[in-house]
Amino acid sequence: MENKTFIIAELSANHNNDLQLAKDTIYAMKESGADAVKFQTFTADSMTLNIDGKDFEANPKGAWAGRKLYDLYQETSLRYDWQIELSNYALSLGIQWFSSPFDFKAVDFLESINCPIYKIASFEILDIPLIEYAASKGKPMIISTGIAIEEDIKLAIETCKKVGNNDITILKCTSAYPAPYNEINLNVIPALKEKFNVKVGLSDHTMGSIVPLGAVSLGARVVEKHFILDRKLGGADSSFSMNPEEFTFMVKGIRQLEQALGTSSLEISDESKIARERGRSLYVSQDVKKGDFITKENIRSIRPAYGLHPKYYQEVLNKTFKKDIKKGTPLSFELIN
Repeated sequence: MENKTFIIAELSANHNNDLQLAKDTIYAMKESGADAVKFQTFTADSMTLNIDGKDFEANPKGAWAGRKLYDLYQETSLRYDWQIELSNYALSLGIQWFSSPFDFKAVDFLESINCPIYKIASFEILDIPLIEYAASKGKPMIISTGIAIEEDIKLAIETCKKVGNNDITILKCTSAYPAPYNEINLNVIPALKEKFNVKVGLSDHTMGSIVPLGAVSLGARVVEKHFILDRKLGGADSSFSMNPEEFTFMVKGIRQLEQALGTSSLEISDESKIARERGRSLYVSQDVKKGDFITKENIRSIRPAYGLHPKYYQEVLNKTFKKDIKKGTPLSFELIN
């Protein structure tokens, strides 16, 4: 995750409880240029209680409005035995995998199958015991901040460091599904990096590529987007997930942007050095004789740049030419008395 943007394709609920669909999706993620596929490791019981009532319903706004939380999580969870098969399948394709654990048992399970990274979901940033337990395993930690205030972010980072884990990436996230552009606030990304001195990235729920590209331009080195083979498949996360064509377009844009961002050096590029020769310089603009005075009529600042720098224009006026010179000759000090 050091030299280029680490691009994560989030499987989330887009497996639709179909193992072959999950495999086909991972294959498409790899083909679309993702660096990693991310799972979510939970059961309905690890997320909430099986109770009816307003407290246990999803937010009235968004993709899951009014759904009973327990039923939603039961529908969207990914079987643990499938995660073993899918993680091995991902590695066989040459794509990294990791997961978001939602309780201690999930961390223990993921440890048993050598999960290389732990991602803390936005709503779990408040679960300090979970963060501490996951961080204690010594793996890189990626933490989303969708519902977090500044104190929550600070505490999550301190919790990781308390157990000796300093490999921390904080993701700017807006916990709305899909997320409206006017609530994204990408300018928080450099502020997070400066304030907390950690790696930064983006977990994005908008549609399209504009927000990820903007994030990378502001210093994000991780981008996470939900991925689905086809939104027509439906499912809890389908409405804010990218299809393969869209994801490929985003990855291509990020890789091109990385090249364009380059370095902060003021040194011009090799191509610009060549182009600089087509800039302006001082040229003799009329045929002149030895001893003629240099005037505004017989020298000019024009393209290309093989003559004297135009900054010498006033300095050479009223001096004389050493010899006869043809129109179109680049002016040099060797030609001037």
